[in-house]
Amino acid sequence: MKKTIIFSIIGIAFIAVLIMFAKKNKEKNEIFETEKAFKATIVDKTVATGKVLPLEEVEIKPQISGIIDKIYVEEGAKVKKGDLIAKVRVVPNEQALTGAKGRVSKAKLQVDNSKIVYDRNKKLYNNGVISKKDIEAFELAYNQAKQDLKNAENDYQIIRRGFTGSGGSANTNIRATTSGMILEIPVKEGYQVIQSNNFNAGTTIASIADMSKMIFEGKVDEAEVGKLNEGVLIDVTLGAIDDKKFPARLNFIAPKGTEEGGAVQFKIKAEMTLDESYFVRAGYSANAEIVLEQKDSVLSIKEALLLFDKETEKPYVEVKTGEQEFEKRDIELGLSDGVNVEIVSGIDEDDEIKIWNKTSKEDKEDNNR
Repeated sequence: MKKTIIFSIIGIAFIAVLIMFAKKNKEKNEIFETEKAFKATIVDKTVATGKVLPLEEVEIKPQISGIIDKIYVEEGAKVKKGDLIAKVRVVPNEQALTGAKGRVSKAKLQVDNSKIVYDRNKKLYNNGVISKKDIEAFELAYNQAKQDLKNAENDYQIIRRGFTGSGGSANTNIRATTSGMILEIPVKEGYQVIQSNNFNAGTTIASIADMSKMIFEGKVDEAEVGKLNEGVLIDVTLGAIDDKKFPARLNFIAPKGTEEGGAVQFKIKAEMTLDESYFVRAGYSANAEIVLEQKDSVLSIKEALLLFDKETEKPYVEVKTGEQEFEKRDIELGLSDGVNVEIVSGIDEDDEIKIWNKTSKEDKEDNNR
């Protein structure tokens, strides 16, 4: 029994010795390569998502309410200022029409009465009974009555037809107020439209824009908006056009943000420089690549070489001091692009930095502890 226990203890000790030697041999056989710092250009970028819109979009609205009688253009057509877009047929309000007709009749009665009075007093003036001043007052009243009749008749024609006279169809003919491309015609023939006034924006018959002047409109996060400056150049890529970047200049940063999904977003706008080889349509989804900060030819290392102290959370690397011997070196970091990071202090170009092997992942975790 005692021999069995002794042999068991010897066996366990022998196995422990073998494991210890195996670990030591593994540590001796594990060779770490090194890498030196290098000079690089580091660019900190952000991407704003948004869309492409015309610089100026004009909505064409009718000057009178009615029904769309005819549409003369289609979406996508190019028009010049003054071109006929549509025609509105007036459908008069019965109550307003009756009221206008009554005002015409009343004005006619006033004209007839004023004429009788004027003619009677004109004879008295010719006979020297009344003065010239008196006849001029009667003549003025008669002329004013005729003008009131004319105004009442014009009002009646406007309510009934939408215009007065033989050539006064300007109100019913809807014309382009600017040159450009028809982006949208939200109405069809037979639709009822409302004129623009102080209490109603009116019905949009068509929207026109100059497609040669486009802007990017997007949003950036509050953490990055403070790094933006108006006037900087950005690159805009469109989802509908592959492998093409359109240069743009940032010209607007919103002074007030809006909360979206728990984060505050700020609107930005940038005027784009278009390429005649590509037709950019309004509403294309787009991304803008904005350079927040850039440093040229600065001492850098790969971020994969960094280690962080568990307690202080300060960055450090291990620098070679001898054959497979390394020492911890605290460093100060600068700008990073996600791959390379700027080294402000702690190492120089001659230092050889330890590259952690994949097999030494556990050791790396131990060092971080």
